[in-house]
Amino acid sequence: MSSEDDNFIREVNEELRSDAATAIWKKYGKFIIGGAVAIVVGVAGNVAYKEYTANQAAASGDIFLEALTAAREGRQDEAIEGFDKLEAEGYGAYPLMAKLRAATVLADKGDASSAIAAFQAVSGDNGVPKALQDIAKIRAAYLLVDHGSYDDVSREVEVLTDTENAMRHSAREALGLAAYKANDFARAKEWMQLIVDDRRSPQQMSSRAQVILDLIAGRSAAS
Repeated sequence: MSSEDDNFIREVNEELRSDAATAIWKKYGKFIIGGAVAIVVGVAGNVAYKEYTANQAAASGDIFLEALTAAREGRQDEAIEGFDKLEAEGYGAYPLMAKLRAATVLADKGDASSAIAAFQAVSGDNGVPKALQDIAKIRAAYLLVDHGSYDDVSREVEVLTDTENAMRHSAREALGLAAYKANDFARAKEWMQLIVDDRRSPQQMSSRAQVILDLIAGRSAAS
């Protein structure tokens, strides 16, 4: 085949491809354009959403840090005001974090009943992650040692005392302290001994438990 034939065939093929492309564009062009626009809009929307969420998170973070600073500096009413604002208007995890921190500030102010109620509101909210529910239970239980009964403490944390629960050490300590405060030394000894015997108990907690056990032993020897 001559080079002229080759050129002719190449030109025909190019024309055919051009005709086919034109036909396809006439038939599907509006869909292609629509798809391209959708992609561009989707990308732009995703970028805008990320920017919006980043701005919201940053604003909430600023309020949270300001409230924390106020709490550390003893400006408790100002701290609670900031946390309350976050709880109502905050973004992402900040409302929950604010609720927990506000409860802590209430406890620091000496308003134990309000602090306990705030922690219980978190621990009773099934929309809250389980780990944070358990932390709220522990915080409420420690307050109830001084502002409630053994049964109050038990209702909060006895469910957390099994050997596989990461919160068992604190739950046992709260129960042991509540029992000791109630002069139920047999029960206090039982909980404190569990802490001492558990090799995974934090050292400081184990030491505190041993002190209580020694006090109970001293009482028994004196009676």
